Amino acid sequence: MGGCALSPAYQRPAAPVESAFPTGGAYGSAVSISLAGAAADIGWRDFFQDPILQTLIETALDNNRDIRIAALNVETARATYRVRRADLLPQLDGVVSSTSQRTPADLAPPGAPEITRAYQASGAVSAWELDLWGRIRSLNDQALAAYLAQEETRMSAQLSLMAEVANAYLTLRADQAMLRLAEETVETQTRAFALTRERAEAGEAGRIDMHQAEAALRGAEADRAAYQRQAARDRNALVVLLGRPLTPELSAGLDGAVTLPDDLAMADLPPGLPSDLLIRRPDIRAAEQALMSANANIGAARAAFFPTVSLTGSIGSASSDLDNLFSSGAQAWSFGPQITAPLFRGGALRASLDRAHLLKQIEVARYERTVQVAFREVADGLSGLGTFNEQIHSERLRVEASQTTYDLAEQRFREGEDSYLVVLDAQRTLYSSQQGLIRARLMRLSNLVDLYKALGGGWTEHAVTTARSVESEA
Repeated sequence: MGGCALSPAYQRPAAPVESAFPTGGAYGSAVSISLAGAAADIGWRDFFQDPILQTLIETALDNNRDIRIAALNVETARATYRVRRADLLPQLDGVVSSTSQRTPADLAPPGAPEITRAYQASGAVSAWELDLWGRIRSLNDQALAAYLAQEETRMSAQLSLMAEVANAYLTLRADQAMLRLAEETVETQTRAFALTRERAEAGEAGRIDMHQAEAALRGAEADRAAYQRQAARDRNALVVLLGRPLTPELSAGLDGAVTLPDDLAMADLPPGLPSDLLIRRPDIRAAEQALMSANANIGAARAAFFPTVSLTGSIGSASSDLDNLFSSGAQAWSFGPQITAPLFRGGALRASLDRAHLLKQIEVARYERTVQVAFREVADGLSGLGTFNEQIHSERLRVEASQTTYDLAEQRFREGEDSYLVVLDAQRTLYSSQQGLIRARLMRLSNLVDLYKALGGGWTEHAVTTARSVESEA
């Protein structure tokens, strides 16, 4: 029987953020393409353009333990929903029973046997509640919303995993680029130290220059050892995210990834509008489903104030002789409707309803906080779209100027016009500027990855438009 709806009509809370993303200043014209599309529709294979990274993400999605736990949580919530949904239907049990009883002769009626037996076979319905007030239906809606929330949580965990794998891979490539730079610096400093020592032994340079060259060499060797250690740790962290050891092919590919190019990920990401986040971000959708679950719980708490109507009955055969159990005239049935009305519960029902309303207010606050965090993550990512490009451009010019300064200083030192201190200072400036360029590239790529995740991207393997066009052609 369809019950009355006592749950409050659900209304999505107003988003406590601005209607548009910030513009101007650090944001530049990043939002001018807001209507060109949605970043969430860009498949992760289209966004991450590096083949090694694509293989890493695919491996992590298949083997990561956090993703497995999230998937199992979804299945658990689904089973709970199925159990709750079954409460709407009557439970039919098949019952076969046998009873034997001995009554002393002085207690039994005259002529009655001392031992009596009874046999019964029936189908029984035990306490089927008629959902007149929608209590069970509200609990069913609550379980459904909880199941959908777990599904969105699993999707959010998948997006987070892809972002973590991408950032771990970028960090590994950056540290390996730093290691390669340190190795090149060691080679340069080794040659410089050998030259300075030869000139010191020939009396063309002072011993101070020789020791300064040696100190620069030892510093470069220390950096090389540090980046070797860091690269090994980066690889270990990546293996944990993958959930399985690296294959020989994948390990060889990582060994050769010693540079950090700028085209590992798409640079153009249409941010859309803040309202798009409400339907694109799985964590926001999960928070809204949790709010719907709390809203349905109010309906169940309200229905508890009304009487409960339950039906109990059975139909079958009964006989004192097993041979005559299914003979004509052995039919037996019972029917027992019951109405239970709450008269006095010591304020428990009112407290339960108040608790349901408070839990909904908590979920509203959580939903609004999730929206605010999402808005901030997108705004932070947009602020880096233009500024990181400017920073990298300046870092390149800085490297070029430092390289020119170092070449001139080394030439003047060879010609005896300057001391080695000038060369050493120029080399330190060049080394620092080269490291700064690598760090800026890493921050730019990491910002793109984080922005892609913040916009809800990564829920599909390929772009949605591509998938639709393929389906239409088929």
